[in-house]
Amino acid sequence: MKRILIIVTASLLLLSCQYNGPKILPNISGVAGEVVVVIDKAEWDAETGTALHGALSIDEPYLAQKEPMFNLVSVPSSNFSKIFQSHRNIIIVEISSDIHEPIFTHQENIWAAPQTVITIKGESSAQIVKVIEEKGEQLRETLLLAEKNRIIQNARKYGGENNIRATVSEIFGGSPYFPRGYSQKKKTSDFIWISNESTYTNQVVLIYRFPYIDENSFSLNYLIAQRDLILQANVPGPSPGSYMITNSTDARGIKNVTFNKMEYTEVRGLWDVQNDFMGGPFVCLFFLDKDKKNIIALDGFVHAPRYDKRNYLRQVEAIIYSFEYDNQSIN
Repeated sequence: MKRILIIVTASLLLLSCQYNGPKILPNISGVAGEVVVVIDKAEWDAETGTALHGALSIDEPYLAQKEPMFNLVSVPSSNFSKIFQSHRNIIIVEISSDIHEPIFTHQENIWAAPQTVITIKGESSAQIVKVIEEKGEQLRETLLLAEKNRIIQNARKYGGENNIRATVSEIFGGSPYFPRGYSQKKKTSDFIWISNESTYTNQVVLIYRFPYIDENSFSLNYLIAQRDLILQANVPGPSPGSYMITNSTDARGIKNVTFNKMEYTEVRGLWDVQNDFMGGPFVCLFFLDKDKKNIIALDGFVHAPRYDKRNYLRQVEAIIYSFEYDNQSIN
């Protein structure tokens, strides 16, 4: 019996050594919006660290209060252990006289999943700084997309509000994915209000439509005008005669975006409550429906007066970006 046990154990060890299947990675660590920078302390305290802060710690746009786009945590390469290797976002800075051409690479799932690892190499601090300045926008967009995709993946995998998706799809022919905790608050034939409310926070997704007239219907003025009409009719404030509107004095941002085979016009800014004192940030996606008769709006906003808004808004933003038409194939 003992001999049989030895043979079986040896066979299992041999099989394990020969197995070349996919590597199972641990889940990522760290909080949303955080980036671990692997860099020597002298470089972090000098112009290289200043360049990274200038690229990644700039103010998150279209928030009422100042918040950095990313929170940076520096770790010397000698201390870059397994604890840090599982982090969600990692930037590795390497300076060596043996590196003659600067290198900027983006990799995924090196030590954990879903992980983003960016490596910047150069022969001098000046060369690294130049790469950071030239690649600053790409650096930000890569990290922002990684954060967005993580939220979307979790919503698709663990989102339990399929009844809400079914209701939205019935009205609009498609729907975002909603994480657990979201509930339907109001519904009409052209408007639905879905929210995740706690004592001090409220994350809201509004989905509605309005007529498409011509190409000028995607101008900022027309989109905001239609948004305000719909908000006034459907989103009352806490006091009599109050209702939600778009902040008219705030500089709003508008751009065209392609995501998951969908073409959107994205608008960002601040919202207020007419005849009351409430406000916060919003992000709204507008797109032409399949019949080319109406514009559909995926409108996400946050009310969290006691807390920073950046991560709350990014969660809502990822939800609206997870929109899929029924039977739409996903890459």
